[in-house]
Amino acid sequence: MLDVQNPTEARKIIRDNKYTEQTAGAAYKYVQGNLCILPSKYASDFESFCKKNPKPCPLIGLGTKGDPLLNDLGDIDIRTDVPQYRVWKSGELIDEPLDIKKYWNDDLVTFILGCSMSFELPLIEAGIQMQHIQNNTIVPMYQTSIECETAGQFSGKMVVSMRPLNAHDAIKSIQISSKFPAVHGAPIHLGNPDEIGIKDIMKPEYGDPPRELKKNEMPVFWACGVTPQLILEKSKPDFCITHSPGKMLITDKLNKDLAV
Repeated sequence: MLDVQNPTEARKIIRDNKYTEQTAGAAYKYVQGNLCILPSKYASDFESFCKKNPKPCPLIGLGTKGDPLLNDLGDIDIRTDVPQYRVWKSGELIDEPLDIKKYWNDDLVTFILGCSMSFELPLIEAGIQMQHIQNNTIVPMYQTSIECETAGQFSGKMVVSMRPLNAHDAIKSIQISSKFPAVHGAPIHLGNPDEIGIKDIMKPEYGDPPRELKKNEMPVFWACGVTPQLILEKSKPDFCITHSPGKMLITDKLNKDLAV
């Protein structure tokens, strides 16, 4: 785990390629974001897709065409400040670099989407244990049968993240996370995973498998910012860049400021 609580310091370590693992728990008071970078010809439709699907794709940052800096979110250079990237061509993963300097050009537009790590802090402060943080693993994420709203060429099914909770903590988590609509808000499902198209809870498509579900626990599912990665695989833009799941952009925005 990146045991640094200052976001500027955390990004410096990442920028120097000295940390390439998942970012859960790092600078935990600050908003972390999912990344999507697209050529400008796709930007309008993708922005519309995010606005139509605010649960899985809450848009918290939008860059200027050709500018890798995101000053509204901090002293950020998007080419270097994520632990690991994924580079795609026509829906195929071609590279997983530690920086994207060689891929950057003046036609690219950066989108930053809210991340579930932002509502995890108030859950933890309320005494709800997060299994993946305790185990220093990446939260399990699953493809579902839930269809997103279409915008232009962008369409497909929602990805969700899962946290095992007992009934008391599940109710409390709904009450707390519903106050954070900018970072996925309340869960979209709890209980039987088969009802949302998940066949095997121990085999997530992204992240790490859960260690266990105790007899008094149920799976609780939140809409997940990895959804755009699945959408992009399906829609096959000729070029795009995302983050490696669990390896997020750490911003200077405070999680508490997103509460409503």
